[in-house]
Amino acid sequence: MPEPESQNGHEPEPQPQPEAEPVPPEQPQPQLEPKSEPEPEPEPNPQPESEPAPAQLDSKSEPKSDPAVNDADLRETTVHSNEARTNPPPNPKLRKDEGSRTFTMRELLNGLKTDSEPEREDANSPYSPEQQQQQAEQNNATMDLINSVVGADEEGRSRQRILTFAARRYATAIERNPEDYDALYNWALVLQESADNVSADSTSPSKDALLEEACKKYDEATRLCPTLHDAFYNWAIAISDRAKMRGRTKEAEELWKQATRNYEKAVQLNWNSPQALNNWGLALQELSAIVPAREKQKIVRTAISKFRSAIQLQFDFHRAIYNLGTVLYGLAEDTLRTGGSVGVQEVSPNELYSQSAIYIAAAHALKPNYSVYSSALRLVRSMLPLPHLKVGYLTAPPVGTTIAPHNDWKRSEFLLDHEKLQQIPRGEQKQVPQNLSGRSADAVNGDKKSIKIDIADIVSVSACADLTLPPGAGLCIDTNHGSVFLVADSWESLDGWLDAIRLVYTIYVRGKSDVLAGIITG
Repeated sequence: MPEPESQNGHEPEPQPQPEAEPVPPEQPQPQLEPKSEPEPEPEPNPQPESEPAPAQLDSKSEPKSDPAVNDADLRETTVHSNEARTNPPPNPKLRKDEGSRTFTMRELLNGLKTDSEPEREDANSPYSPEQQQQQAEQNNATMDLINSVVGADEEGRSRQRILTFAARRYATAIERNPEDYDALYNWALVLQESADNVSADSTSPSKDALLEEACKKYDEATRLCPTLHDAFYNWAIAISDRAKMRGRTKEAEELWKQATRNYEKAVQLNWNSPQALNNWGLALQELSAIVPAREKQKIVRTAISKFRSAIQLQFDFHRAIYNLGTVLYGLAEDTLRTGGSVGVQEVSPNELYSQSAIYIAAAHALKPNYSVYSSALRLVRSMLPLPHLKVGYLTAPPVGTTIAPHNDWKRSEFLLDHEKLQQIPRGEQKQVPQNLSGRSADAVNGDKKSIKIDIADIVSVSACADLTLPPGAGLCIDTNHGSVFLVADSWESLDGWLDAIRLVYTIYVRGKSDVLAGIITG
């Protein structure tokens, strides 16, 4: 999300700045190989990361498996976004998703290195020589753009030679058959890759011109094949890259809106894509920084839902986890800055800061070597209810019972750390100074009976609705010893508990509980 400017009630040290996209291990900028995710780092505030890369969403032909956060893609905000590179570029980049096509960019690169000449024109083409000539003339301008691209180094020049050869191949295919949407799609990928290959100090051609031409090819391909979700996804990334070049202008606002519409279409066609959902959230986050204040909160809430949906599809998707933390941090900043009163159904700025810290801590636990996450964590760690990850209220039945009369259920405080979710018995709490979340860290007397669920025993966690439960947002935790039912204060509160418990369990399964323990216990 845009960089949050105001700070929490305390004056946090300067926040880490976004590193370009999820990176380190994963590369930030779109590569010829299919890319699929991006991420960022906080300045005085955490910053969002784009898919494969925090700030960059990169995935073109085929989605890469768990791309790294690209520092360059990370945007600068109080808390940096999930995908950031080691060296953060200011804005998150979107990686091009390669999708699940049969012919991918990776295959293209591997195959073209051994090919010598483009295919010959098909003498049996159903199109007239005039039509083919017209198409050839239209292709010439595009080829001129690609031919004028020169890589910054020898590797870049070698890469561009392959791309140029591929472009000729697709141009020939389209001249034979202007309705070959596969050729149009792959040509668009070549244009997009060529745009990434333009030197920073290059004057010809412009990166924007290549991206604009790629968008036209994606438009044609999706017109011919409306179910080509890969094209909608990569098209959205190309539009996002163009929007980033225009800052916070009206033109950029329109481009971000176009990008969000294309991500929406991509998700409608392929709902099982956490990368598309994450990038959609990032685009909404960028858009929220440009629109009028009256429209901002609705867009931010929508971005939160997209990041959360991405996490629900892939619990260890650290980029989306980190980005959700940054957008919550920004929302807390905005709420604190406007000084608006907090209604019964609204979450206070302090609680938003605490929620933000949970996601950033989880992202760091999953990827402890990402400098973007480490920097953001230093900024928000004090906002956790240490020495716990989360402390809050849930309504629970009497200990030892699963079903009980509604009047016997009592609202009580629970704590969550790297090992367990445990109820705090009334009268057995030892108060310590309150932290930023407004909660107290409590010492629990282990001799008293209370509900306790070991993280290692959890089988699944889900929302539930059952008439045997008191009214409210039901929570079901299936364990090796049976099911435990609890009720959250609200559906929004339930989302926070579901995410927190799932993240702690995922961290446990990935063998990173010791990292989380170090975060919350110091």
